[in-house]
Amino acid sequence: MHWTVGKVKITKVVEMETVGSTRFILPRATNEEIQKLPWLIPQFATEEGRLKMSIHSLLVETPSRRIIVDTGLGNDKQGRNVPTWNNRNYPFLETLTAAGFAPDSIDTVLCTHLHVDHVGWNTVLVDGKWVPTFANARYVFGKTEFEHWRDHSHEPAHVAVFGDSVKPIADAGKADLVASDARVADEITLIPTPGHSPGHMSIHIRSEGEESLLTGDVAHHPCQMAYLGWSSTADSDPQQSAATRRELFSRFADTPTLVIGGHFNAGHIKREGDAFKFVAL
Repeated sequence: MHWTVGKVKITKVVEMETVGSTRFILPRATNEEIQKLPWLIPQFATEEGRLKMSIHSLLVETPSRRIIVDTGLGNDKQGRNVPTWNNRNYPFLETLTAAGFAPDSIDTVLCTHLHVDHVGWNTVLVDGKWVPTFANARYVFGKTEFEHWRDHSHEPAHVAVFGDSVKPIADAGKADLVASDARVADEITLIPTPGHSPGHMSIHIRSEGEESLLTGDVAHHPCQMAYLGWSSTADSDPQQSAATRRELFSRFADTPTLVIGGHFNAGHIKREGDAFKFVAL
């Protein structure tokens, strides 16, 4: 899928798509509750109220940069909380190359945050060692986010993710730690959006009078626009994540800004009562 924002082109490359089986991440999003939001159907949910989601990367091409935003689950990884995320063998890099984005052509890897499903392809296993996948790229991590997981990764799953998908990048001298509101390219500025993780960042793109917002995991699904308090089980601070949703969505609601989620497709945010709805393109 492709979208254009002025002179910037955004391409979505999918690693995994799911329908249903998402109650572990959004327990309050029951089939019955989702069916009460008809604007979700059919783009974001089935008639039965099952959520449609994906794990994907967004390739952002500016006049001078080739950026991959978030890198999915990766192959050969161990110690993941979700059994099917271990020892994967998926041809994502081949899919990426076929879409015109050979790994060596990427100059920037930008992670909205450092959770398991956003950093996996940062590295690949070569001769028993984790090495950077994108050999010619700088990897941009939020400083707050990086330092949190470096210093507070006590749970085995977090230790595993940091150890195989983040630390090898720093060890290779390829990590750039930036402020959560940094400008990372002429057209791209970061927005601090904590709550899902301590240093979570969203991405604001501006080009030729047009705008786009890449939300990351501020919301895992558009149903959280209607129910701002439906925090994910993966949120480090559920109250903060709900406040962040209200603030971010208020900023971009009822504007022509193209909004693309970390796990859902593009659309526009509209105010509806005291909350919001999402209108698919």
